[in-house]
Amino acid sequence: MSSEISYQPIGYIQTPFMTISDMPIQPSGANCAEGIIELNPDLVPGLLDLEGFSHLILIYHFHLIKEHKLSVIPFMDDQPHGIFATRAPSRPNAIGISIVELRKIENNFIHISGVDMVNGTPLLDIKPFFTKYDNRTDAKAGWLEEKSHINIAKIKSDNRFE
Repeated sequence: MSSEISYQPIGYIQTPFMTISDMPIQPSGANCAEGIIELNPDLVPGLLDLEGFSHLILIYHFHLIKEHKLSVIPFMDDQPHGIFATRAPSRPNAIGISIVELRKIENNFIHISGVDMVNGTPLLDIKPFFTKYDNRTDAKAGWLEEKSHINIAKIKSDNRFE
């Protein structure tokens, strides 16, 4: 039995961010940043009924990350934390997730806003965001709880994960 897992991109995300530095660090800090998903044309039938959703969960590959780290100093703190207690991109499996707003769908082009990824990011999957199942009112935020006052729109990425 092989332990190798392989995925192929279902498309690519076009964004205004050409480098990792100065990108928003979370979609909520990138409300006005617009992007376009160019979905592989043969997958267009899979978009049926997606326009009824206001938000999407994007699962993508951090293609510019060259190595992983098990301890990182994340953008919202000055202390090291375990990689699994952060959303930092230098993960053992370089997988990212973002919740973005769906603007419109035109053939295989999906217009979105709230993008926080670099231009050309390979997209692995799209899932609809459903508030009844995706929100947790009793969730705890760990070390981030004391950071909830920070205006995330003012924090941009830098070169620490390039």
